[in-house]
Amino acid sequence: MDERPVLELRGITKRFPGIVANDGVDFDLRKGEVHALLGENGAGKSTLMNVVYGLYRPDEGEILINGKPAELGSPKAAIENGVGMVHQHFMLIPVMTVAENIVLATEPTHNGILLDYAAAEKRVHEISTRFGLAVDPRSIVQDITVGQQQRVEILKALYRGADILVLDEPTAVLTPQEAQELFTIIRSLTEQGKSIIFISHKLNEVTEVANRITVLRRGKKIETLPAAGATEEGLARLMVGREVLLRVDKTAAQPAQPMLSVKGLTVEDDRGIEQVRGVSFDVKGGEIVGIAGVDGNGQSELIDAIAGLRRSKAGTIAIGGEDVTGDTCKECLDAGLGHIPEDRQRRGLVLDFTLAENIALHDYDHQPASRWGWLYPKRLIEKAGVLLQEFDVRGGGPQTRAGGLSGGNQQKVVLAREIDRNPKVLIAAQPTRGLDVGAIEFVHRRLVEERDEGRGVLLVSLELDEILSLSDRILVIFEGRIVGEFPPGVSEEELGVAMTGGGRKAAA
Repeated sequence: MDERPVLELRGITKRFPGIVANDGVDFDLRKGEVHALLGENGAGKSTLMNVVYGLYRPDEGEILINGKPAELGSPKAAIENGVGMVHQHFMLIPVMTVAENIVLATEPTHNGILLDYAAAEKRVHEISTRFGLAVDPRSIVQDITVGQQQRVEILKALYRGADILVLDEPTAVLTPQEAQELFTIIRSLTEQGKSIIFISHKLNEVTEVANRITVLRRGKKIETLPAAGATEEGLARLMVGREVLLRVDKTAAQPAQPMLSVKGLTVEDDRGIEQVRGVSFDVKGGEIVGIAGVDGNGQSELIDAIAGLRRSKAGTIAIGGEDVTGDTCKECLDAGLGHIPEDRQRRGLVLDFTLAENIALHDYDHQPASRWGWLYPKRLIEKAGVLLQEFDVRGGGPQTRAGGLSGGNQQKVVLAREIDRNPKVLIAAQPTRGLDVGAIEFVHRRLVEERDEGRGVLLVSLELDEILSLSDRILVIFEGRIVGEFPPGVSEEELGVAMTGGGRKAAA
C-alpha cells in the first residue's frame, strides 16, 4: 500500500436545516487501501460519501485528489476525477444485458449512431478478465444472481476509469459465500492499485477486509485507527459512545404449544407465479424460529400470506389454534398476530401521522382509545408517551410526525406498537435492516424477551449472524420451499450452501 493519499477531505462541513450532518470532517484514502467508514445511523457517513461522489456540495472544507484541489459538484465531475460509487440498491436496468448496462452513456457505436454490440461485449469481457470479475456480457441482468449484479456495478465504475471506489453496504444482500467472493475481488482490486472506501454495519467484515477504519459519531470524526488489532467491541464503543452487547444473551428455549401452524402453503406473486410452494412449519410459544434465505426466494410472499396481506392459493394458516386461512389483515391481527414488516416506511408506519396516531393504528376502535365511535386523543398521547419512553424512541414525542424520525427510531415505534398488543405470535421481518449496533442490540433484546414471555417469534432475516444468534431453530427457504432445518449451532457455510439449493436433496 502506498502511503500517499489519493483522496483527502479537509474540514468537510455539510449543513441541512436544523442539523449539521458533517462537522469539520477530515478523511484520507491511500493508494491500494481499503478504508472502512463506520458510524451509527445518522452519523454522517452517507452525507460524506455523497459529497465525495458529487451529489452534495460541502458548505466548508476542500477535497483533494492526488494532491490537487478538485471540484466535485456532480457525479459526472466525480467520475471524470476517477471516483466511482456502488450504491447499496443497485442502479441497473433489469431488462438490459450486462454489457448494455456497463457501457450505458459511453457506448461504442457504428459511425456514431448505432450501438456496436460486438465491441461492447468485447470491452466488457476484457475488463472483467483484467480485474477477475467473471460475468457473461450477454446475460440479462434480471436473470443473474445478486452477487453477479454487484460485479456488474463494480465493472460499470471500472469501465469509466474509477481509481477510487465507494462501496455502500456491499454485502447487505449477499450470502456468506458471495461476501467472501467480494472480499477476494476487493483484495485483487487493491493489488492493482485501486483504492476503496468500504461502508458497512457488519463489524466482523470491516476488521477482515479493511486496512484502516474511521469512525464518525453525530457528524464528527471520532478516530481513525488501523484495522489490525481493532476489536468489534472497541469499534462499537467508538460508534455509540458506550459499551454495546454484540452477542445475544439468552437462555435455552422452553417451547410450548404451537402458536403458528402453516400447512402446505402455496402462494403466488402479483404475476400469478408461485413463489411459495407447499411450505409447512410450526412456531411454538417460547421459541424463535428463523427463516434464512437469499432475498427473493419467497420470503416476502410467505410473510404477506400469514399476515393476511395476500391470499394463498392452497394450504392453511392457524394462529393460536384458530384457522385464519383467507382472513383479512385485521382479522389476523385480532387473532393474535403481531407483524414487524420488512419495510417500516411502506408497511409499518403512516409517515404523515403522529407517533401517537401510529401507535394507535390497530386498536383505535377499542377502549380506552375510543368509545361509542369517539376517539380520545389525550389517551392516545398518554399511552404513546409511556411506550416511547419504554422503547427509548429519540428525536420526538407523541405528537411528532413519524416521518421526522431516523430509521432506527421509526423501527422502535413499530416494535413498541406490535409488542404492546401482547400477540400470540410475532413476525419480525428484517427487524434490524439498516440499523446501527446500538439499535440492533435493543431490538434483539426485546425479541428475546418476547420469546421468554411465551410468545412465538418468526424471524425472517437476510443477516445470517442475526439468524444464528437469535434462532432456536433455523429453516432455510430456497425457490419457495423449505429445504432444510438446522440447530442454531450450524455454521454460516453450511447454511449458505442450503440457501443456494445445496440442501434440497438432504432435506428430501
